Amino acid sequence: MADELEPPGETPEHEDAEAHLPAPTIWPFAFAGAVALILLGLIVSIWATVIGVVLAVIFGFLWIRQVTHEVRGEPEPIEEPAPPAVEAGDEEEGPARYERSKFLEGATVGIGLAIGAIVTLPVLGFAVAPAFVGQDYPDVDLGPLDNYAEGEWQIATFTSRPIDGSVSRRTAFVRYNGLKDEVPSFSILSNRCVHLGCPTQPQGPPGEPRKVETSTLPVLLTPTQPSGYGCPCHGGAYDVEGNRTAGPPPRALDRYEYAIVEGSLVLGAVYSVAEVEGEGADAVIVKYSAADPGVHVDGPEQYLYPYVP
Repeated sequence: MADELEPPGETPEHEDAEAHLPAPTIWPFAFAGAVALILLGLIVSIWATVIGVVLAVIFGFLWIRQVTHEVRGEPEPIEEPAPPAVEAGDEEEGPARYERSKFLEGATVGIGLAIGAIVTLPVLGFAVAPAFVGQDYPDVDLGPLDNYAEGEWQIATFTSRPIDGSVSRRTAFVRYNGLKDEVPSFSILSNRCVHLGCPTQPQGPPGEPRKVETSTLPVLLTPTQPSGYGCPCHGGAYDVEGNRTAGPPPRALDRYEYAIVEGSLVLGAVYSVAEVEGEGADAVIVKYSAADPGVHVDGPEQYLYPYVP
């Protein structure tokens, strides 16, 4: 029995296993928090996503750096004893090798990061890329100016992208205001409710629709005498200039930019409107970049919505 006891001052071999365990670190939790910020930013704001990506890169680098610290560390210089004489038949020792546990630890971290990048990057691309591409508004020819009597509203129904067919059909409320500074003036309102995007309707009797030939596809023009516009979905109401008068919409109806090209009315891009002061050619429009339905464009509420490029 005495021979089986370990001599004092010596360490059992099984205690050396603890030397291979990594030191506690907070970087994995910080990296996970940065990933959570990226996902939250996709809903709240693109800037939060950018910050999350930067933090994820920093915390991921620090995490890898700490995990591989012992592998990268330089050994302390020691005095090597004089090499013994090599006898015939003896073989020289090979170069020092890394322990298997350290190799497996680094390989696990590297493979985990690679899998995370393969899974995350395509999702981020599909979620973020559509906001930066294919969001333009093509010009649409609404026909010669002779089709628009001064002071009369027309409901114009047209196809914005002929290649897409009927799915790109849109409607606008068009009124010719007469000349302003010797230039034709128009008020062109989108019929899309700025609450949730339902189609608004003019509150007035419609006339007989007629088809007008243009340089692209025919446009259907229906005269009307609206006292305002109403949304049948949630009760949103607007006056004749598009200002909100009742219901949940957060702003006035969006409007179209326009140009007169070779005697024809051509629609351009859509822009959002906070409010309109005045009427017709003398109206003062408080305009902003195009915003999605339900989004405030002025006041402190505007900072509670994601940035739209």
